[in-house]
Amino acid sequence: MQKFFFLLMFFAPVSMFAQHFQMNVELNSAAGKDVYLANYYLGNIYVKDTVRLGDAGKGVFEADSLLPQGLYKIYLDENHHFDFLLGVNQQFTIKNESFYSKTVRVAGSEETAAFVDYTNFLSELQQKGAEISKASKAASGQEREKIQEEIAGLTTQLHNYWDSIALVLPGSFLEKFVRANYVPPLDISMLPEEVQHNDSLLLIARFYHQQKHFWDNFDYTDERFLYTPFFKKKLETWFTKVLYQNYDSVRNHVSSFIEEVKPQPRIFQFATSFFLNASINSNIMGMDALFVDIAREYYLSGQAFWASEESLEKIRENVLFAENNLIGKTAPDLTLESFDGEYVNLHQTEAKYTLVLIYEPNCSHCREFVPELYSKVFQPYKNKGLAVFAIYSDDNKDEWGEFLAEHNMFDWTNVWDQHHTSRFKVLYDGRITPGIYVLDENKTIVAKKITVEYLEAFMEAKLGAN
Repeated sequence: MQKFFFLLMFFAPVSMFAQHFQMNVELNSAAGKDVYLANYYLGNIYVKDTVRLGDAGKGVFEADSLLPQGLYKIYLDENHHFDFLLGVNQQFTIKNESFYSKTVRVAGSEETAAFVDYTNFLSELQQKGAEISKASKAASGQEREKIQEEIAGLTTQLHNYWDSIALVLPGSFLEKFVRANYVPPLDISMLPEEVQHNDSLLLIARFYHQQKHFWDNFDYTDERFLYTPFFKKKLETWFTKVLYQNYDSVRNHVSSFIEEVKPQPRIFQFATSFFLNASINSNIMGMDALFVDIAREYYLSGQAFWASEESLEKIRENVLFAENNLIGKTAPDLTLESFDGEYVNLHQTEAKYTLVLIYEPNCSHCREFVPELYSKVFQPYKNKGLAVFAIYSDDNKDEWGEFLAEHNMFDWTNVWDQHHTSRFKVLYDGRITPGIYVLDENKTIVAKKITVEYLEAFMEAKLGAN
């Protein structure tokens, strides 16, 4: 079910020639009813205007200025609607005896009419493809070869149609629109023989080919693509699936993307906001470093013209709690009081790996996580180079002692900061407990916010053979 949003939107004129939008509609099956004009925008559909049609099913949608070019919808109800492409010419007539896309007729806009023809052609091509695919299931060897040729022929027809649009409507949005999601396939025959016959190398070759050519036919600097269902999905796929999923791999790609779209304010706002939110909410360890980069470069520098003071304050807070504990940074040093009243320095803890643990006993997750960490990770590896710097994050020593005694956890380093003078909750983001950080022998942060299962596997790989 499609969701519609009622939102008043203001658009600046995009041409100095035609100064307004006027679309006459003739919809016999909707006579006397309210019909909506809606536009796609970043994955949603927004109602822009409504007109009550006369007894003959006629009405007019008008605006004092041109509307953004893109994909629009005529909507009566959930079961009666159709799409059309709005191009340069914005004074035209749309007729439809029903609400089927195949029966749409356009007069006065060559580009909009060509879009209707293209969608009908595409529907027929897809139907042929489905028929061929069905036939292939029962085909023999030679028949399968013939079927593959037929499928290739359909692809050729599609590309030829794209070329014909480019000839008739060069430079139009429709020319870009029809090719937008096409990523050219890898020509395996052009690869070295050793790659062609090695599944692992071939998989890598396909990965890098897609990464290199993903945007070949999609002009992400063109604001008109914001008014389609494509842009958001395309960007999400690129960021989460096409790019190799770690901070060092995505950072330069993301930075270049933002800089390229910066001259287009709407795209700059969307892309920068998307990457900021995607990075802070990512499940990929270390991606919070990208959040810090974007926050500093664009938001805290004042370039994010759309950001409210409230949102900026929240961003500042998140940067404050993330910037000191990023993967690859030297862990902030701490000198805290032990349960026995002695002071212990984190950086002077000698171990191949040190876990910094922040917890509180009345946290339900902590009550499971901490004893499990002690028994499944610390005990097996405490004599093989593992140390735990366990920080009780509250100020009730009796509660702390009871928890330690309950689980007999006095043989790892237990410390606290009763008066909260060390800022450990800021340095190690103690807003959510339990917090866990893995430090190597140089006290560099190599992992964080991970499960006991991950830690078991990590320590087995690093210390298990010792």
